[in-house]
Amino acid sequence: MNPRALLALIVCLTGCFSPNAAREADIAARRSRLQTAEAMFQDRCKKAGVTIHRTAENVEGVFLMKLRPDKINFGEQFTLDDPYGSDLDGDGYIVSFLRGSYQANTRGTPAPGSPPRLGYLYVEAVDPKDGKRYRYTGRIEEPWQFDKSYLKGYKRFVMERIDAPGPAPRYGITYDDISTREEREYWIAGSSLRVIDLKTQEVMAERIGYMMDRAQGSGAGGRSPWLFAADHACPSFGTRHSFTRQARQTQDFVENVLKPKLEK
Repeated sequence: MNPRALLALIVCLTGCFSPNAAREADIAARRSRLQTAEAMFQDRCKKAGVTIHRTAENVEGVFLMKLRPDKINFGEQFTLDDPYGSDLDGDGYIVSFLRGSYQANTRGTPAPGSPPRLGYLYVEAVDPKDGKRYRYTGRIEEPWQFDKSYLKGYKRFVMERIDAPGPAPRYGITYDDISTREEREYWIAGSSLRVIDLKTQEVMAERIGYMMDRAQGSGAGGRSPWLFAADHACPSFGTRHSFTRQARQTQDFVENVLKPKLEK
Protein backbone atom coordinates (compact mmCIF):
# COMPACT_ATOMS: atom_id res chain seq x y z
CA MET A 1 0.00 0.00 0.00
CA ASN A 2 1.16 3.50 -0.79
CA PRO A 3 2.73 5.00 2.38
CA ARG A 4 0.60 8.11 2.07
CA ALA A 5 -2.58 6.06 1.71
CA LEU A 6 -1.59 3.95 4.69
CA LEU A 7 -0.98 7.05 6.78
CA ALA A 8 -4.35 8.49 5.76
CA LEU A 9 -6.06 5.24 6.73
CA ILE A 10 -4.37 5.24 10.14
CA VAL A 11 -5.40 8.84 10.75
CA CYS A 12 -8.99 8.06 9.73
CA LEU A 13 -9.24 5.00 11.94
CA THR A 14 -7.70 6.86 14.87
CA GLY A 15 -10.17 9.73 14.48
CA CYS A 16 -13.22 7.54 13.97
CA PHE A 17 -12.63 5.48 17.08
CA SER A 18 -11.06 8.05 19.38
CA PRO A 19 -12.50 8.54 22.89
CA ASN A 20 -13.63 12.03 21.88
CA ALA A 21 -15.64 10.69 18.95
CA ALA A 22 -17.26 8.03 21.13
CA ARG A 23 -18.12 10.63 23.76
CA GLU A 24 -19.58 12.97 21.19
CA ALA A 25 -21.67 10.14 19.75
CA ASP A 26 -22.95 9.32 23.23
CA ILE A 27 -23.85 12.97 23.88
CA ALA A 28 -25.67 13.17 20.56
CA ALA A 29 -27.62 10.00 21.34
CA ARG A 30 -28.62 11.33 24.77
CA ARG A 31 -29.67 14.65 23.29
CA SER A 32 -31.79 12.91 20.66
CA ARG A 33 -33.39 10.68 23.29
CA LEU A 34 -34.25 13.66 25.50
CA GLN A 35 -35.81 15.49 22.55
CA THR A 36 -38.02 12.48 21.85
CA ALA A 37 -38.96 12.18 25.52
CA GLU A 38 -39.70 15.90 25.82
CA ALA A 39 -41.93 15.86 22.74
CA MET A 40 -43.84 12.86 24.10
CA PHE A 41 -44.18 14.51 27.51
CA GLN A 42 -45.49 17.77 26.06
CA ASP A 43 -48.04 15.82 24.03
CA ARG A 44 -49.28 14.01 27.15
CA CYS A 45 -49.53 17.31 29.02
CA LYS A 46 -52.19 18.44 26.57
CA LYS A 47 -54.66 16.12 28.32
CA ALA A 48 -53.41 16.74 31.87
CA GLY A 49 -55.35 18.81 34.39
CA VAL A 50 -58.19 18.82 36.91
CA THR A 51 -61.86 18.35 36.05
CA ILE A 52 -64.51 18.80 38.75
CA HIS A 53 -68.04 17.89 37.67
CA ARG A 54 -69.67 18.46 41.04
CA THR A 55 -68.86 18.74 44.73
CA ALA A 56 -70.47 17.57 47.97
CA GLU A 57 -70.84 19.45 51.26
CA ASN A 58 -70.64 18.30 54.89
CA VAL A 59 -68.87 15.01 54.17
CA GLU A 60 -68.08 13.12 57.37
CA GLY A 61 -66.13 10.17 56.00
CA VAL A 62 -64.62 8.77 52.80
CA PHE A 63 -63.80 5.34 51.42
CA LEU A 64 -60.27 4.73 50.14
CA MET A 65 -60.82 2.28 47.30
CA LYS A 66 -57.09 1.67 46.89
CA LEU A 67 -54.30 2.16 49.42
CA ARG A 68 -50.78 3.34 48.70
CA PRO A 69 -47.83 0.90 48.75
CA ASP A 70 -45.79 0.51 51.92
CA LYS A 71 -42.73 1.93 50.19
CA ILE A 72 -42.11 4.79 47.78
CA ASN A 73 -40.87 4.01 44.27
CA PHE A 74 -37.68 6.03 43.89
CA GLY A 75 -36.40 4.61 40.63
CA GLU A 76 -38.11 1.43 39.43
CA GLN A 77 -38.70 2.34 35.80
CA PHE A 78 -41.48 -0.07 34.84
CA THR A 79 -43.31 -0.57 38.15
CA LEU A 80 -46.83 0.78 37.61
CA ASP A 81 -47.45 2.19 41.09
CA ASP A 82 -48.25 5.79 40.13
CA PRO A 83 -45.06 7.76 40.91
CA TYR A 84 -46.77 11.02 39.91
CA GLY A 85 -49.44 10.48 42.56
CA SER A 86 -46.85 9.38 45.13
CA ASP A 87 -48.10 10.37 48.57
CA LEU A 88 -47.50 9.30 52.13
CA ASP A 89 -46.87 5.56 52.13
CA GLY A 90 -48.55 2.76 54.07
CA ASP A 91 -50.70 3.83 57.02
CA GLY A 92 -49.51 7.40 56.52
CA TYR A 93 -51.79 7.64 53.50
CA ILE A 94 -54.81 6.76 55.65
CA VAL A 95 -53.73 9.11 58.42
CA SER A 96 -53.47 12.00 55.96
CA PHE A 97 -57.27 12.01 55.51
CA LEU A 98 -58.11 12.08 59.23
CA ARG A 99 -59.25 15.21 61.06
CA GLY A 100 -56.40 16.92 62.90
CA SER A 101 -53.54 14.79 61.60
CA TYR A 102 -51.96 17.59 59.59
CA GLN A 103 -52.17 20.11 62.41
CA ALA A 104 -50.75 17.60 64.89
CA ASN A 105 -47.71 16.91 62.72
CA THR A 106 -47.02 20.45 61.49
CA ARG A 107 -45.23 23.15 63.42
CA GLY A 108 -45.49 26.86 62.88
CA THR A 109 -48.04 28.89 60.98
CA PRO A 110 -49.00 27.67 57.49
CA ALA A 111 -47.98 29.98 54.64
CA PRO A 112 -50.73 32.19 53.21
CA GLY A 113 -52.75 30.32 50.61
CA SER A 114 -51.86 26.90 51.99
CA PRO A 115 -54.53 24.17 51.66
CA PRO A 116 -56.71 23.91 54.80
CA ARG A 117 -56.15 20.14 55.18
CA LEU A 118 -58.97 19.74 57.67
CA GLY A 119 -59.41 16.01 57.26
CA TYR A 120 -62.51 13.85 57.76
CA LEU A 121 -64.06 12.46 60.92
CA TYR A 122 -63.38 8.92 59.71
CA VAL A 123 -61.93 6.97 56.81
CA GLU A 124 -62.78 3.46 55.69
CA ALA A 125 -60.70 1.03 53.63
CA VAL A 126 -60.33 -2.67 52.97
CA ASP A 127 -57.21 -4.20 54.49
CA PRO A 128 -55.66 -6.28 51.66
CA LYS A 129 -54.19 -8.66 54.23
CA ASP A 130 -57.57 -10.03 55.37
CA GLY A 131 -60.05 -8.51 52.90
CA LYS A 132 -62.07 -6.87 55.69
CA ARG A 133 -63.32 -3.29 55.70
CA TYR A 134 -62.24 -1.17 58.64
CA ARG A 135 -63.06 2.28 59.95
CA TYR A 136 -60.17 4.53 60.95
CA THR A 137 -60.43 7.51 63.28
CA GLY A 138 -57.85 9.70 64.94
CA ARG A 139 -57.31 11.51 68.20
CA ILE A 140 -54.71 13.68 69.89
CA GLU A 141 -52.91 11.95 72.75
CA GLU A 142 -50.79 13.53 75.49
CA PRO A 143 -48.50 10.67 76.61
CA TRP A 144 -46.66 12.83 79.15
CA GLN A 145 -49.72 12.68 81.38
CA PHE A 146 -49.24 8.94 81.98
CA ASP A 147 -45.59 8.40 80.99
CA LYS A 148 -43.15 10.83 82.61
CA SER A 149 -40.41 9.94 80.13
CA TYR A 150 -42.16 12.34 77.73
CA LEU A 151 -41.76 16.09 78.00
CA LYS A 152 -44.69 17.93 79.52
CA GLY A 153 -46.99 19.28 76.84
CA TYR A 154 -45.92 16.76 74.19
CA LYS A 155 -48.80 15.71 71.91
CA ARG A 156 -49.10 13.13 69.15
CA PHE A 157 -51.72 11.98 66.69
CA VAL A 158 -52.94 8.41 67.16
CA MET A 159 -54.91 6.44 64.58
CA GLU A 160 -57.41 3.85 65.78
CA ARG A 161 -59.11 1.06 63.83
CA ILE A 162 -62.33 -0.87 64.33
CA ASP A 163 -64.47 -3.15 62.17
CA ALA A 164 -66.49 -0.94 59.82
CA PRO A 165 -70.10 -0.57 60.98
CA GLY A 166 -72.87 -0.60 58.39
CA PRO A 167 -72.53 0.36 54.71
CA ALA A 168 -69.38 1.92 53.29
CA PRO A 169 -69.20 5.71 52.89
CA ARG A 170 -70.92 7.11 49.83
CA TYR A 171 -67.85 8.75 48.35
CA GLY A 172 -64.80 6.83 47.19
CA ILE A 173 -61.27 7.84 46.22
CA THR A 174 -59.10 5.85 43.84
CA TYR A 175 -56.03 6.25 41.67
CA ASP A 176 -54.50 4.46 38.69
CA ASP A 177 -51.17 4.45 36.93
CA ILE A 178 -52.04 5.18 33.30
CA SER A 179 -48.48 4.95 31.95
CA THR A 180 -47.84 2.93 28.79
CA ARG A 181 -44.74 0.84 28.18
CA GLU A 182 -43.55 3.36 25.59
CA GLU A 183 -43.93 6.24 28.05
CA ARG A 184 -41.99 4.40 30.73
CA GLU A 185 -39.21 3.68 28.20
CA TYR A 186 -38.68 7.45 28.27
CA TRP A 187 -39.18 7.79 32.02
CA ILE A 188 -42.64 9.32 31.76
CA ALA A 189 -45.24 8.42 34.41
CA GLY A 190 -48.97 9.05 34.00
CA SER A 191 -51.57 9.24 36.76
CA SER A 192 -55.33 9.33 37.24
CA LEU A 193 -56.89 10.37 40.55
CA ARG A 194 -60.67 10.19 40.87
CA VAL A 195 -63.45 10.93 43.34
CA ILE A 196 -66.45 8.65 42.76
CA ASP A 197 -70.03 8.72 44.04
CA LEU A 198 -70.36 5.04 44.89
CA LYS A 199 -74.15 5.32 45.06
CA THR A 200 -74.52 6.48 41.45
CA GLN A 201 -71.10 5.34 40.11
CA GLU A 202 -70.60 8.89 38.87
CA VAL A 203 -67.07 10.27 38.57
CA MET A 204 -67.35 13.56 40.44
CA ALA A 205 -63.83 14.75 39.73
CA GLU A 206 -60.63 13.58 38.09
CA ARG A 207 -57.07 14.76 37.88
CA ILE A 208 -54.78 13.56 35.10
CA GLY A 209 -51.07 14.16 35.63
CA TYR A 210 -47.75 13.34 33.99
CA MET A 211 -44.12 13.78 34.94
CA MET A 212 -40.79 12.98 33.29
CA ASP A 213 -37.23 12.49 34.50
CA ARG A 214 -35.16 14.73 32.22
CA ALA A 215 -32.01 12.76 33.12
CA GLN A 216 -33.73 9.65 31.74
CA GLY A 217 -33.16 7.43 34.74
CA SER A 218 -29.63 8.47 35.61
CA GLY A 219 -28.54 7.35 39.06
CA ALA A 220 -25.44 9.54 39.09
CA GLY A 221 -24.62 10.90 42.51
CA GLY A 222 -27.23 8.65 44.10
CA ARG A 223 -30.11 10.54 42.48
CA SER A 224 -33.61 9.01 42.53
CA PRO A 225 -35.18 9.41 39.07
CA TRP A 226 -38.83 9.57 40.13
CA LEU A 227 -38.12 12.15 42.83
CA PHE A 228 -36.42 14.44 40.31
CA ALA A 229 -39.21 13.80 37.81
CA ALA A 230 -41.55 15.72 40.12
CA ASP A 231 -39.68 18.89 39.07
CA HIS A 232 -40.92 18.35 35.52
CA ALA A 233 -44.63 17.64 35.90
CA CYS A 234 -48.03 18.74 34.63
CA PRO A 235 -49.96 19.84 36.59
CA SER A 236 -46.83 21.21 38.20
CA PHE A 237 -45.62 20.55 41.74
CA GLY A 238 -42.94 23.24 41.35
CA THR A 239 -39.51 23.31 39.72
CA ARG A 240 -37.14 22.46 42.57
CA HIS A 241 -37.34 19.74 45.24
CA SER A 242 -40.94 19.34 44.15
CA PHE A 243 -41.24 15.81 45.55
CA THR A 244 -41.59 17.43 48.97
CA ARG A 245 -44.95 18.79 47.79
CA GLN A 246 -46.30 15.42 46.69
CA ALA A 247 -47.18 14.35 50.23
CA ARG A 248 -50.89 14.98 50.99
CA GLN A 249 -51.56 15.89 47.36
CA THR A 250 -54.47 13.44 47.35
CA GLN A 251 -56.04 15.04 50.41
CA ASP A 252 -55.71 18.49 48.85
CA PHE A 253 -57.46 17.38 45.67
CA VAL A 254 -60.20 15.47 47.45
CA GLU A 255 -61.05 18.25 49.91
CA ASN A 256 -61.74 20.56 46.97
CA VAL A 257 -64.43 18.10 45.89
CA LEU A 258 -65.70 16.56 49.13
CA LYS A 259 -65.96 19.41 51.62
CA PRO A 260 -65.32 18.08 55.15
CA LYS A 261 -68.09 18.54 57.68
CA LEU A 262 -67.15 21.09 60.31
CA GLU A 263 -67.76 20.08 63.90
CA LYS A 264 -69.89 22.45 65.94
